[in-house]
Amino acid sequence: MRRILFGVLTVMVVLAQTGRAQTPAEKPALAPVLDLIETWVDAQLVWEQIPGMSLALVHDQDIVWSKGFGYADVERQLPAAGDTMYSICSISKLFTSTAVMQLRDAGKLSLDAPLADYLPWMQIGQRFPKGPAITLRGVLTHSAGLPREADFPYWTGPEYPFPVRADVIEAVSNQETLYEALSEYQYSNLGLTLAGEVVAAVSGKPYADYVQANVLTPLGLNDTSPEIPKEHNGGRLAKPYSRRLRDGSRQAIEFYQVRGIAPAAGYVSTVNDLATFASWQFRLMEKENTEVLAVNTLREMQRVQWLSEDWSTGRGFGFSVSRRDGKTFVGHGGSCPGYRSDLLLSMDDQIAVVAMTNGHDVSPSAYTRAIFDLVSPVLAKALKREAKADPATDESLDMYTGRYDRALGGETHVFVLNGGLVTLGVPTTNPAGGLTKLEKVGEHTFRRVRDDGDLAEKVIFELGPDGEVTRMIRNSNYSIRVR
Repeated sequence: MRRILFGVLTVMVVLAQTGRAQTPAEKPALAPVLDLIETWVDAQLVWEQIPGMSLALVHDQDIVWSKGFGYADVERQLPAAGDTMYSICSISKLFTSTAVMQLRDAGKLSLDAPLADYLPWMQIGQRFPKGPAITLRGVLTHSAGLPREADFPYWTGPEYPFPVRADVIEAVSNQETLYEALSEYQYSNLGLTLAGEVVAAVSGKPYADYVQANVLTPLGLNDTSPEIPKEHNGGRLAKPYSRRLRDGSRQAIEFYQVRGIAPAAGYVSTVNDLATFASWQFRLMEKENTEVLAVNTLREMQRVQWLSEDWSTGRGFGFSVSRRDGKTFVGHGGSCPGYRSDLLLSMDDQIAVVAMTNGHDVSPSAYTRAIFDLVSPVLAKALKREAKADPATDESLDMYTGRYDRALGGETHVFVLNGGLVTLGVPTTNPAGGLTKLEKVGEHTFRRVRDDGDLAEKVIFELGPDGEVTRMIRNSNYSIRVR
């Protein structure tokens, strides 16, 4: 029923490669909403001029959907896919935090010991000498009072001069704290970089070697590494692009590595690997065993450990923690030159959504939230079997589905969902809130269904001589169907 739109190439990842698995209840229930999601994302890439994007959906430990949209490399026309590599930047902090908590559980460090106990060279200037010590507890919750960055202009292009480890170590003694420890929230890449240094110092191994052996390999994250790999530049690694300039164009960003800031922002991964990472978290909670971490340690990491006075910012150990519409979400976002990413998990619903893009001004969290809002009620209904069986779909409704272009710009897409016809206007960042139900009232004639269930204006579909729908009329104005 759906098809590739606007010349934007979409690539469905082979199910065997993604580990996609669905229960009998999930499969038919998800198909229509995934159809809607794919059409919506296709359209968004065109309207927002996004180079490429990869998305994945996890439910109950299974990767149920994984797909690439647009291009990993626009100039070479290389399509994005579920196994396309992207910089995930600050999502790196989740892996560093996991390593810290592993070593804590092994009795090799304390979250409340002064950081200088593990890093004697960490002699940062202290503006509040009578205050609490800088500790891993403060670092993992971004409440240690540290500056946001190491003292280098690595977010400044076009060079993006990320320092090597030795440079970070040398420069930190010339910096000073911003706040008294444990008094204020201040997001800090410097802090998580220092946490990575603690992992190396306590384990006696280079940071990258420790996380590879103790976190990434045990979890089967074969396409995830603590640094952007040179060997995949020009291949599986998506090419990064700048935000849109005033003339609407984007500039390609030259290959770079994050080097000494890697524990905070250096990782590269795929949506399939981060989906596997999410699946592990659901599995650990269900089995309540020890696999990389003890289950209670993961619970501790995802529990609010720092809350701002106005309740607007909640942090676990490494994880961001937020509330929306009565639900708690954990995860993290990432933003590096030319890349944006987001990992969103609802532990109660056992749903995770992953988004990665190579367009710097794109908001991946808008996509993870939107996809969650679309799939969560469908999965709740299908798997809990709380509702009656969906009404049988009238197959004749298929003739109305498709894309309709509006004269004043934008598009309306018509779908079959839950046994009836719905419309969605694009572009939009809220597809769940933008759906309009139609009820058939006559031959090729429908009425809009209001939120209270009453029927509103007519929506009429006109047919051409060949019996195919040619346009949709609403409020006396029409949109042309594009095949």
